[in-house]
Amino acid sequence: MLTRLKQKVQQALTVEAKAAHRIGLTPSRISGIGIILAFLSAIAYWAYGTWQTQKLYILLATVLLLLSGFCDALDGVLARLYQETTAFGGFLDSLLDRYADAAVYAGIIVGGLCNPFWGLTALVGSLLVSYARARAEAGGIKTESVGLAERAERIIILAAASIAAVFWQPTTAMNVGIILIAILSNLTVFQRGLYVYGRLKKKSGN
Repeated sequence: MLTRLKQKVQQALTVEAKAAHRIGLTPSRISGIGIILAFLSAIAYWAYGTWQTQKLYILLATVLLLLSGFCDALDGVLARLYQETTAFGGFLDSLLDRYADAAVYAGIIVGGLCNPFWGLTALVGSLLVSYARARAEAGGIKTESVGLAERAERIIILAAASIAAVFWQPTTAMNVGIILIAILSNLTVFQRGLYVYGRLKKKSGN
């Protein structure tokens, strides 16, 4: 859904990509930094949910989550700008994104910041959105921008819920965000399934 906006954001990141290149950062290194930030975000969510001390943990988790998303956008810009795009690089980036997603949702679930059922539903839906795209592309069908909740949308929803949690009742705010992600991500899987079915049916001429 936000793919077109993401493309514009990536174009705007050229200056940052050039700066990263000057200091010796490669797409793979930026992807590595992104996954580390995602794991730190997960730990921060877990820390608040476990000890229920200061909401600063949630704010920290949000900042780390957004920085991880920034790295996810920057590594692609850097790879294209300096012709460092490779098949394995794309595979590694996608794989690390799935680990990042799983870690963040696990941190929220284990920390008790959301209902476990909805947390697991959001986690499964998020992973299946990417799996549906991978399977579709293996069959020669592009599904990027198909569906309501791609990774960018899910990060925005989770960040918004986390910010609300800082000023509101944390578990209530996080539950709202997680339930929304659970519904929209699984709806996206359904949308992609219908899209692929339609394209394959059209190809077969039936």
